[in-house]
Parts: sequence; structure tokens; C-alpha cells
Amino acid sequence: MLLLVSASGAGAATGAGARVSDVGARVPHAVVGREAAPRWAWADTSAWYPRLLADGVRVERCLDLRLAHHVLRLAPGTASSRLATAPPSWFDGPGTSGARPADDTLFVVDRSADEPDENACVAELQAQDEAVAAAPFAARLRLLLAAESAGALAAAEMHHAGVPWDPAVHDGVLRAVLGPRPRGGERPARLEELAAAVRAALDSPGLNPDSQPDVLRALRRVGLPVTSTRRWELERLDHPAVEPLVQYKKLSRLHAANGWAWLDAWVAGGRFRPEYVVGGVVTGRWGSSGGGALQLPRQLRGAVRADAGWSLVVADAAQLEPRVLAGLAHDERLAAAGRGHDLYGAMVAAGVVADRTLAKVGMLGALYGGTTGVSATVLPRLARAYPDALAYVEAAARAGERGEVVSTLLGRGSPRPGADWEQAQLAALADDAGSGLEARARAAGRSWGRFTRNFVVQGTAAEWALAWIAETRRRLWALGESGTAGLAPEPFAQRPHLVYFLHDELVVHTPTALAPVVVDEVRAAAAAAGRLLFGDFPVELPLSVGVAESYGDAKGG
Repeated sequence: MLLLVSASGAGAATGAGARVSDVGARVPHAVVGREAAPRWAWADTSAWYPRLLADGVRVERCLDLRLAHHVLRLAPGTASSRLATAPPSWFDGPGTSGARPADDTLFVVDRSADEPDENACVAELQAQDEAVAAAPFAARLRLLLAAESAGALAAAEMHHAGVPWDPAVHDGVLRAVLGPRPRGGERPARLEELAAAVRAALDSPGLNPDSQPDVLRALRRVGLPVTSTRRWELERLDHPAVEPLVQYKKLSRLHAANGWAWLDAWVAGGRFRPEYVVGGVVTGRWGSSGGGALQLPRQLRGAVRADAGWSLVVADAAQLEPRVLAGLAHDERLAAAGRGHDLYGAMVAAGVVADRTLAKVGMLGALYGGTTGVSATVLPRLARAYPDALAYVEAAARAGERGEVVSTLLGRGSPRPGADWEQAQLAALADDAGSGLEARARAAGRSWGRFTRNFVVQGTAAEWALAWIAETRRRLWALGESGTAGLAPEPFAQRPHLVYFLHDELVVHTPTALAPVVVDEVRAAAAAAGRLLFGDFPVELPLSVGVAESYGDAKGG
């Protein structure tokens, strides 16, 4: 049974009304396969689900029409479908052509637009069902849509439950490195000290250390050949201004991104509530629309603290992308290297490379297109040792250089290159094109090839992570209530629940008595996600798991 939640007239975009209908008979395949139990469908999980959670209601499964629409508009398997070739609709968002940007720009939802009514949602369901049913690998696409929708439920639940946060610990960290909390718009005392040291070293009393142009001019005035104020460039210089300037930039970032203003704005009632954007980047990775959930600094991990009688279970996947590549390419040698031990260490033991650092650099070069320096010397060795894996990413790169679309394991499609790429290629084909235009076209091709090379791996890793989230979420709920109440709101007050996600890392807040069981369930969920994507191919996706009172203790930092 597929139950559709849709707008029921004026004001629905702000939650004033809703209509629930059984649309299973009208959309028989229900996009994600035949239903053994009710599944909710709605235009946008982030708009509807928080209302239910506020009433203590948890939804087991859903179909997010907006997320599914985005996937199907770009998927190669549905490129000729009525949905993919139709003009933009509400489900594309305002001012889009259906395809999201080719970089990591977040997709912004316009909440001022009226949400579709039941007829529009049913028409969208039918178009999606038609597109998926005709796709060459329909089962994979259905799995992707189900995983994407489950991720949207988990994201809303993590926002609702919140990350347990101790403001006193956070404040203590800031005071230890910045000094007392400043008044108004003043700089913290430590930043003022460092600013004074920089001014004195550069003999520039009026220098504003927050102005990059001013700092660059001051550095050049004392004879330093700098092109930027990046740390790696500054640290190569021998000058008394370098150390205080590097420290100033580091602490200034902390103060701006996660200082007292952030603490006041984002932590309330002992909880930080991240605002995730599911599928916020083109590879399927999540983004964040507020609070910087994906950039929590190491210094503040200790502020993430479990409630009394509760613990944090922190799990992250080890060397995820190389292992995913082994599964994608069915490279048995690479899969064997990661079986039961450190993948990079196994490369060294097998004589592929001389040390672990070279193994890591070489694999990153394969994944991200490194063609110079150390990567260039290591890649030929990796190609001989793991020919199927290297051939897989090389094929994706060559396709990107030709301007073609590549896809993840489950069928998420890459965007096509933009107008600049096309203009560069056309200019190089002109009869009077010189070597400069040809070089520009080749450079643009190689750049897009590096994007598609990584897209297939990073996107499939994101699919595994979605499956891991969905399976972990299901298993945690099945554990039931513990009898130990924490500070999380219902329906999670007495249940272990997800509170944080970062690409290949999950954090679960659990009653301490259940922590050992939760560890087992999180590991089992990761293994189940691997089987779901790669079947019986023998690739291992091991986890590093820690249990502690604080995130910092669990991560060792």
C-alpha cells in the first residue's frame, strides 16, 4: 500500500493542511517496488516529516518524490523517459533545468512556492514509475530511490533528536585557546595578541589581519614572494610574521565558524540540531544548510557528550573508497588486499609499493586523477597489481573527457559538463584553432575526466552509506525501549538513535547498557549494506568502532 500525503489547499506549503490517499491502485509499481507494508509518499520529507516527529510519530518507510525526481532526471537509464525530458516542475526547484550544478553547490529549496496538490503528486508518481519500469536496471534504481528516501527520514530524525552537546565544555575550549568571551564585535584576547605580533613583525601598525589583500601587500612589502595566505605557502617562508599569522588564521576560523556566536545560535537544551541536505552534492553525498554539521572541528569533539546513563557509539568505515572501487570493478586482487587487514599495509606486504604512504598517495591518485609527482610514479605499479580497478576509473575518466555521462553502481548519473567545457571543445575544432585553443580544450577535458573518475566511486560509496544508515536505523528501532530515559525528545527518549552522520561515519546515542548490542548491530548493518550493493563479491567494508561518553574520547581526539 502506498499512502500519498499531499497539500490540501491554501496554506499547505506552511503545513496548514494535508490530504492522505491510497494511490497504490493508480500507480501499481509504486516506483520502489510492490509494498509488503504501508509506505508514505510525499513531495518533500524535510517539509512533512518534522511535523510528525514533533508529535512523537516515527515513519518506518517513505518515498520522497523530490529526491527521486532529482535522481531520475539525471540517471542514464531514464534519460529518454517522459520525466527526464519534461520541462522543469516544482520537483526540480526554482530556476533549474532539472540538472543540478556540476560542482558541490547545494540544491536550495524554495519554500515560498506552493507545494503540489494530490493530482500533481499522483502525476509525478506515475511519471517516476513509468521511467523506472522502462530503465535497463530498474531494480537498482528502485533500491537507490528507497535508500535516498530512507536517508531523508534519518536526516529529519537526527535533526529532531539532536547531537548531545555540553555548552560548558564548548565554552571552556574557546576560553582556553581564545581567552575570555569578548564583548560586542571585539576580537578575543588571544587573537588581539597574535594580530599585534603580526603587525609588529611586518612593521604595519594599521594592518587588518582579516583582510587577505592587506596581508598579502604587507608580506610582499617585506620581500616575501607570496601568492596567497594559505598555510602550506606561508609555512615555507622564514620570517617572524609567519608563525603568529598561521596561528591567527587557525584560531580566527574557529572563532568565526564555531565560536560563541555559533554556540548561542545552534545549541539549545543541550542539543545541536544539524540541518542536513540529503543528496546535496551531485555524487549523492549529503550537504548542510546550516550549522556546519559536516565541518565540526577536532577541538570541539569533547563537547559532544552523551546524557547521563547513555553513551556514544562512533563508527566509521576504513578506507571506504578503495574498497568500493574493488567492488565496483570486481577486482579480486584489490578486494583480497583489504580482506581482514589494512588495505594499504597489504599493498606494501605484497611488494606493490615500498611503504604505506606511497600506497595511499597512489590510490588517491587513481581515485582523483593525480598525474604528477609521487602519484605519477606509483600509478603504473598499481595498474599492474590491480588492473581491473585502475581500468574502471580510467574508463570513467575517458568518458568524462568526451563529455559523456557516467553512473554509480545503482544508477545515479553525473551531470554533463557546462557551457565553458563545450565552448572550449568547439573552439578547438575550428579550422583556424591554434595550439593554445587545443591545449585549453585538452585541459578542460582532463579536468572533467577527473570529476567523472571520482564520481563513480564517491557516488557508489555514498550509496553504500545510505544503505548503512537505513539498515542501522531499522535495527536500532527494533531494539525497543530501554527503560533508561535520556534528554532526546520522543519517540527516541528511551531508544538508541542516530544523532550524527559524516560521509562514512555514524554516531549513535544509546543507553549505556545497550552499547555492546548497538556496536554489533552497527557492524551487522554495514555488512548487510555491502551485500546489498555488491552481492556475494568478497569485498570487505570494515568499521572502526568506539564507545565513549564523548565524541572526542571515541575518536581519540
